[in-house]
Amino acid sequence: MKTTTSLFILICFLIFGCAEKEKEMTEVKVPDLVDRELFFGNPDKIQVRISPDGKYFSYRAPVNNVMNIWVAPIENPESAQPITNDTLRGIQAYQWSYKSGNILYAQDKGGDENWHVHLVDVESKTDTDLTPQEEIIGADGKPITDPNTGQIVRPRADILSVSRENPEEILIQINNSDPSNMDVYKVDLNTHKMKLVLKDESFLQILPDNLYNIRLATRTNPAGGQIVYKYNNGKWEEYFRVPQEDMLTFGFFGFDKNNQNAYMIDSRDRDKAALYTLNLETDEKKVIAENEKSDIADILVHPTTYEVEAYATNYLRKEWVPLTKEAKGNLDYLSTFKEGELTVHFRSTDNNTWILSYDSPQEYLKYYKYDLQAKKAEFLVASKPEFDDVPLANMYPVEIESRDGYKLVSYLTIPRELDVNGRTSKPAPTVLLVHGGPWGRDNFGFNGLHQWLANRGYVVLSTNFRGSIGFGKKFINIAAKEWAGKMHDDLIDAVDWMVEEKIADKENVAIMGGSYGGYATLVGLTYTPDVFACGVDIVGPSNLTTLLNTIPPYWKSFRDVFVQHIGDPDTEEGLALLEERSPLNRVDSIIKPLLIGQGANDPRVKQAEADQIVKAMNEKQIPVTYVLYPDEGHGFARPENNLSFFAVSEAFLAQHIGGRYQDIGDDFEGSSIQIIDSGNLNSLKTPEGK
Repeated sequence: MKTTTSLFILICFLIFGCAEKEKEMTEVKVPDLVDRELFFGNPDKIQVRISPDGKYFSYRAPVNNVMNIWVAPIENPESAQPITNDTLRGIQAYQWSYKSGNILYAQDKGGDENWHVHLVDVESKTDTDLTPQEEIIGADGKPITDPNTGQIVRPRADILSVSRENPEEILIQINNSDPSNMDVYKVDLNTHKMKLVLKDESFLQILPDNLYNIRLATRTNPAGGQIVYKYNNGKWEEYFRVPQEDMLTFGFFGFDKNNQNAYMIDSRDRDKAALYTLNLETDEKKVIAENEKSDIADILVHPTTYEVEAYATNYLRKEWVPLTKEAKGNLDYLSTFKEGELTVHFRSTDNNTWILSYDSPQEYLKYYKYDLQAKKAEFLVASKPEFDDVPLANMYPVEIESRDGYKLVSYLTIPRELDVNGRTSKPAPTVLLVHGGPWGRDNFGFNGLHQWLANRGYVVLSTNFRGSIGFGKKFINIAAKEWAGKMHDDLIDAVDWMVEEKIADKENVAIMGGSYGGYATLVGLTYTPDVFACGVDIVGPSNLTTLLNTIPPYWKSFRDVFVQHIGDPDTEEGLALLEERSPLNRVDSIIKPLLIGQGANDPRVKQAEADQIVKAMNEKQIPVTYVLYPDEGHGFARPENNLSFFAVSEAFLAQHIGGRYQDIGDDFEGSSIQIIDSGNLNSLKTPEGK
């Protein structure tokens, strides 16, 4: 298999004295073991923002180790105080409303993803749950229960739209009358009263304009693809259809200033998804941005004119392309201010103040403020200043060729002491880290798991296997019905490449990942049991049939997408495929150690997915290590739980592929960890002996 490395590596091998450079790099001292808490504990400050009116400075930061929202007057940011008082799971994200002095955030219970939308007045610190309903009442007047668990179904609310044109109101969606349908309500931010705007009809997406008028919606077509509708005089009219092949590379995301043109990502009649405007009166469709190698990955939109001023592509690296003269001047300056992948997180209403970050593999997140009028950027705050003293490993973007000729964009991180211009001084123990989704992707930049593993002595590779997004519709669609098939072949090809390049020690390669990455781990240990020395599965499904049959009701409109790409449990042929591609049905093949981490409240991959494979392994006397968190969902949000799980993972990997290991110590303290089975790990107990 072929590979294309970064330009730096190519140049290095063409310059005299390269051999001397290699000698220098092989003599790098082994870095000290970095305390695990630095990787998995809370940041000092994150999600730094300024309010749209420019009056307040805000961020998320811990209060008694629980993430909350902090706010200060803009003229005195050092005086920030917490305005929320979450004491359990922590607030994971927030946004400013356009009503001055009001912040919005969503919170669930224990990771169940039944979000409630909260409004906080920053001056009084009054926190109001705008969607307090705890039950969905059926036609019989009784609370609706989940047929699988018998538990009462709790409503889920999401923020649909927050508009500068309507600062006193927001639009939300909530399934408070039918678990499957997310109805649209307008919420008055002064009275907190909700008014029904639209009954959902199993739509995938509902699109309001800037004045909160409902204009468009999409729905899956059972025959494949989706149907786009226009909303006219209170009625839906079919507008056009999107073929199945464009299903995951099509969507709307807003309107222009006059609410005449919808912005649309679209791959019809092309491979790579481009950015368009669609005039809803004339039906004229115009290209704003396109790229031959990747889908459009990001955009800059003016805060008041709503004009798209620049776009970004992301193949190996993120690259910005300006569309206006002003944007070019700003991006030219910002590209020289600092190296890294530029992200603009916020722009004030007057457009003079921007909040930025530059993502770089060897630097933890830092925020910068850009004064547009002065054309000057300056450092604002570091999320974890302690990382400034930590020697971090480099990440190399590479292309790996699959056995059938596709380019797999991948990211390779090598421990500093082994790094010789993007290769290792000797084959090393390696972790193949698989992303979730599968409709997600890996990116260049700081990756905490990569850095943690590299510090422990492991080479780390993340590969964008077929089905990953960002590389065009063909790359997504060739993964249809290929779970545990060609999608897994891509991962094996990546391992083979590392072995051929003498990067990886063939006998000491682990596979690890969450969600789809957890499924890939189970596939690795059941379908290719001789390739991997061990596996770490985090919230991964073990049975594709039960996965599809327990999809949350509010995902009903998206179920057809899963069926088209994985298999249809309602047909004999589809059911046979799902059973064939389910690791649960190949438990006999497991001959290597397995660690499973699961959240008890996971609404996407139910606890039963972990329970059933652990039970099957126990019945066949195959050892397995199983760690459960009763207060977590699809992944681990509480830092105490993250710390405890990765302490277990670190011990597990050290035992089975031989990297460095930090003692567990007190890393279980405050965690809800329950070790159900410790079959693959020696001497593993919580302080309470769980």
